[in-house]
Amino acid sequence: MKKNIAIVAGGDSSEVVVSLKSAAGLYSFMDKERYNIYIVTIVGKVWQVEWPDAEKIAIDKNDFSFTREGVKTTFDFAYITIHGTPGENGILQGYFELSGIPYSCCGVLSAALTFNKFTCNTYLKSFGVKVAESMVLRAGQTVTSEEVAEKIGFPCFVKPNVGGSSFGVTKVKSIEQVQPAIANAFAEGEEVMIEAFLSGTEITCGIYKTKNKAQVLPVTEVVSENEFFDYDAKYKGQVQEITPARISPALTERVQKLTSAIYDILGCKGIVRIDYIISEGEVINLLEVNTTPGMTTTSFIPQQVAAAGLNIQDVMTEIIENELIS
Repeated sequence: MKKNIAIVAGGDSSEVVVSLKSAAGLYSFMDKERYNIYIVTIVGKVWQVEWPDAEKIAIDKNDFSFTREGVKTTFDFAYITIHGTPGENGILQGYFELSGIPYSCCGVLSAALTFNKFTCNTYLKSFGVKVAESMVLRAGQTVTSEEVAEKIGFPCFVKPNVGGSSFGVTKVKSIEQVQPAIANAFAEGEEVMIEAFLSGTEITCGIYKTKNKAQVLPVTEVVSENEFFDYDAKYKGQVQEITPARISPALTERVQKLTSAIYDILGCKGIVRIDYIISEGEVINLLEVNTTPGMTTTSFIPQQVAAAGLNIQDVMTEIIENELIS
């Protein structure tokens, strides 16, 4: 009997559009001969399943089910592809834990920790992982432009501490730009991170582990046509994405080993993508950990899966079956 799989998309942040694109990508990747696959959208209090003929059916939040024409359908597995709250920060993971429904990504603690960039980077720094100097502002807190100049310097990045897809991010080059950038970032969330600029080669590396295997994917080099890897670069093609990256085999191996170590330190699960800057002297600096990475057909993970000689449908099946096997 086919298992029922929910691809859970939507969310309450600016990344909802990206999430829906990831859901479409995942739907195209999954094995429809093996599973009944449904896209479920969660936007605020509106939870619904998208029926193929464009009908939308309400989800019963008591047991994450839906009823159509008198027939009740429950889900055996949830693939979370919400970028932002509530799917990337542990909230939805807690719901599925309480409901006893297996899901694709990191658990509550790992999700909450990695979603908060400042907290995650500070935690990993204690394990010897190199990160840029940074500071955080929470709602109601302020910092003078002079303090930013002294503690962080220019250029620097001002961004939401718990956002993604480069929404609300500004590359600040002068003292006059600091306060407008902070206001822009606060418009996206309640915490703002101010982070020193690191010059070098930007790369990203995907990984997933199951009970039977650990698969570190090839490294991708990111060459943005813009000031940095912003929304337009990510989603409008204003970037070169080179897989495998133009770095030495030895450095590639170091990046992959670090990626595997970070995955284990954080207690990650499912597919994770970790972003880095390689600075002078081949120093590997962590940028951030993405526990629900983009899964559109042109996203990094599908690119890296293909470069590894793997079949994306097989990878999806591995992720799902790993959670269904007790």
